[in-house]
Amino acid sequence: MAKKYDFTKGSIGKSLFYFSGPILLANLLQTSYQFVDSLWVGNLLGANALGAVAISGSIIFVVLSLIIGLNNAALTILSQQQGKQNEEGLKRYLNAFVVLMTSIALLLGVSGYIFADVLLAMLGTPDVMAADAAAYLRINFMGILLLFGYNFISTVLRSIGDSKTPLYFVTAAVLLNTVLDPLFIHVFGWGISGAGYATVVSQGFSFLIGFLYIIKKDLAPFTLPNLPKWKEIKLILHIGIPSSLQMAVISAGAAAIIGVVAAQGEAVVSGYSAAQRLDSLLMLPAHALSIAISSMAGQNIGAQNWGRVRDVAKYGVIYNFLIMLLIGIIVAIFAEYGVKLFIQDEAAVQFGTIYLQIVALCYPFLGINFILNGVVRAAGAMYPILILNIISFWILRYPLAALFSYLFGNIGIAIGVGASFILSSVVAILYYRFGKWREKKLFADA
Repeated sequence: MAKKYDFTKGSIGKSLFYFSGPILLANLLQTSYQFVDSLWVGNLLGANALGAVAISGSIIFVVLSLIIGLNNAALTILSQQQGKQNEEGLKRYLNAFVVLMTSIALLLGVSGYIFADVLLAMLGTPDVMAADAAAYLRINFMGILLLFGYNFISTVLRSIGDSKTPLYFVTAAVLLNTVLDPLFIHVFGWGISGAGYATVVSQGFSFLIGFLYIIKKDLAPFTLPNLPKWKEIKLILHIGIPSSLQMAVISAGAAAIIGVVAAQGEAVVSGYSAAQRLDSLLMLPAHALSIAISSMAGQNIGAQNWGRVRDVAKYGVIYNFLIMLLIGIIVAIFAEYGVKLFIQDEAAVQFGTIYLQIVALCYPFLGINFILNGVVRAAGAMYPILILNIISFWILRYPLAALFSYLFGNIGIAIGVGASFILSSVVAILYYRFGKWREKKLFADA
């Protein structure tokens, strides 16, 4: 059985290192999951099918934003209950999450299935892609409960100090999906529907074995579902809603920056797109550290051990800065080779390379945001994090990218984005230092 960490005692640095590693690997595997899907669909079914998956994926991402929000709430609440050593509280809130998530998943599944065509029409889906997109989307909505469960199992285990076991479940889903995609799409001749079924079956299998493993090993106190108390649902929504809105703010901010990029021409758009593909991979270590920090800080906040909370934040910032600085230097040196993995157009490669060389050296500062916001999130202060994200994207990143692109041309986009990373880290530090997040009390007996 994988080791379960009690973060309220022992070496913080050692625990952070060993706890965040499996989270990083799981994130990498999850990224490869999407890559493999696109690879099979694009090669076996063609560009229109790949486009249909992409359009459907934009709707599924909205659902994922809700799932991420609820899972952030789960990580905060459950890790604090674990830190309090409150077995009864852990049991009650696990039940509340199961009931609420199941209800939401069923509602979304039925609604999404019925209104799939309407949703796709609202996005202006081309006629040639509409049928495939609707088929793929409906299958995903049919399996939405499994998607909720697949993500929730990992969150539960991480909240109680186990990051290694979720890695096994994600690995199982990725390997199964890799096999089922060509089997369902090509061998069985199910086309794009096969890709949808492969995703649902893979995630469902991973969820099932994960849940059975937890029950068998008694890793978490799941019970038969019963009607939760209103105060439990209210707390979950109070934390989950602003956390979900954070994803909307981030998505809208990214779309706004794409508008700035598009104004600079096709080559800049291509170069930026290639750079972003690398960028999303290169920031995975900071994301993994942030999740680990939230779990570690949450347990210590639950135990009212504020000295260790401060030390968790300190180690997180140091680890992040060293790791992301090393990654940034490597990227700055080899940026051109990375961009050429995706595109060959000379002008596009030139912009993508310069963009990465500038932005990569600012990665450590963006990572500081992830770490400190992870600590604040662990306290349950989700609305301040929402405000910090609004500041980061809408007061700093988008305006600075637009301003500097106007002043300096396409290179100004990179300068503006990099400057926003630095400035937003200053804002995060100031709120961490002087904000009232430490006064947040989630439970009456806290």
